[in-house]
Amino acid sequence: MRTVNVDLDDRAYPIHIGSGLLQAARLRELLTPHLPGKQVMVITNERVNTLFGEQLRTALSNLQVDVFEMQDGEAHKNLTSYAAALDSLMAKRHNRTTCVIALGGGVVGDLAGFVAATFQRGVDFIQVPTTLLSQVDSSVGGKTAVNHPSGKNMIGAFYQPRAVLIDTDVLAHLPAREYAAGLAEIVKYGVIADPELFAWLQAHTAELNARDAGALQHVIQRSCEIKAEVVAEDEREHGRRAILNFGHTFGHAVENLAGYGAWLHGEAVAVGMVMAAAFSAALGRLPATEAERLADLLNALQLPVNLHGAQAQLPGVDDMISAMGMDKKVKDGRLRFILADAIGAVSVVEDYDAATLRQVLKQFCES
Repeated sequence: MRTVNVDLDDRAYPIHIGSGLLQAARLRELLTPHLPGKQVMVITNERVNTLFGEQLRTALSNLQVDVFEMQDGEAHKNLTSYAAALDSLMAKRHNRTTCVIALGGGVVGDLAGFVAATFQRGVDFIQVPTTLLSQVDSSVGGKTAVNHPSGKNMIGAFYQPRAVLIDTDVLAHLPAREYAAGLAEIVKYGVIADPELFAWLQAHTAELNARDAGALQHVIQRSCEIKAEVVAEDEREHGRRAILNFGHTFGHAVENLAGYGAWLHGEAVAVGMVMAAAFSAALGRLPATEAERLADLLNALQLPVNLHGAQAQLPGVDDMISAMGMDKKVKDGRLRFILADAIGAVSVVEDYDAATLRQVLKQFCES
């Protein structure tokens, strides 16, 4: 097992990464130091609960362990599911010393974290991510939220977990689309902060597509290290943390316009990164050859690089601009973009040419 620490002073926490961490005895060892009382509420979904719930209940058999199963998918990360989870906590008489455990992917983790942040003004929670995307991204950093029909993750809170437990063995159970979606966030870390990681990914696409255990351990740890460093520097996204959103302004708009669930989040981020790189190149910030390197890598990892596929029809340029206008990075009514200056370096940009943006969007929305 390897451990990456998120350094937030008195709220620092460990990210444990390894094989077999969801075995009952190992779970008990890793979870017990972070449980403040005798109650636990596990938030999960039916599929994940069937696969891994029994190990968790066995590990905590000396405690009151209740389970809330939410429906699977981004479309259910909403206020209805949030209210139902709170109803379950109340019905089972959980108190302020309870601990919420998120057992699942990013949807489960986001909702469980928001529930923990708001139940009785905040209770402890632990992330046990079971998808590659949640292991390298959403389980780390303390962003919790549910979606609003007008925008993704618009209702939430910054709320850090007590610990993150990443068992790499669970990735064998992932459907191919969900696995590939997680690789998109790993590519993102190379673009925003680590050109060596990006080059490593280019050289090891075969191992990653084959879910090689050693390759996965390496990229998961490196992704967590990058995110932990950025979060420690800027927990609430007042500055540098915004770079973690490379591709997300475009990607969130794609998700929203298609209807939550039509695109997996990582798929939308992959296309969003290609669009952000194309915009960067059109503005003269990024060599076109580097934008092509990014698209080629995503394509080699079996990720979409255009807007065809999951949508019945392509979104319009005006629809995209309107949807991006609901992005959380909007400041004083003006969009801010994370644009690439090189592979391994990005900038937050507020001053951009609107006509160039429309031209880039036109290339994707009308091709």
